[in-house]
Amino acid sequence: MKKIALLVLLSTTLTFAQTTKRDSLWLPMKQFLGTWHGEGGGEPGTGKYERSYQFTLGNNFIEIRNKSIYPPTEKKPTGEVHEDIGYLSYDRGARSFMLRQFHGEGFVNQFKLDSISPDKRTMVFITEAIENIPKGWRAKETYRFLNDGELEETFELAPPAKDFSVYSKVKLIRKK
Repeated sequence: MKKIALLVLLSTTLTFAQTTKRDSLWLPMKQFLGTWHGEGGGEPGTGKYERSYQFTLGNNFIEIRNKSIYPPTEKKPTGEVHEDIGYLSYDRGARSFMLRQFHGEGFVNQFKLDSISPDKRTMVFITEAIENIPKGWRAKETYRFLNDGELEETFELAPPAKDFSVYSKVKLIRKK
């Protein structure tokens, strides 16, 4: 009976330790969790943004759902709605967080975490691959947490052999 009690206690302790290690790995990314809304602008114009971040599939990924709505303009009299779904994951082999985005226009971006500030409030992801765009293009996502309820995102693009330039900049406010 003592052996069974010891095994139960030991397995509970080991499970807790594993959960704690995984949880600590995800700590910098947990600040994304929740529902956000905001406004931003850039190449597509000025628009309104709705975004959510939530753990999925056994807390192994963070799913991101984004919808950007741009009002009608002279160039686009019906306006524009952009939607994408993304997933944050941790690649144990690369020892890095990865971000994969699937865009309604058919683009698929695979980003790798390039840098994270010492205070964990600024993260930069740079593409390793982009599907369905001419060869040589690169993209960069910079996320800067201004505080616990405000997030600034800057999306940059670079044509082949050129430097990055800002495509859009968005400020999001946490709803819940």
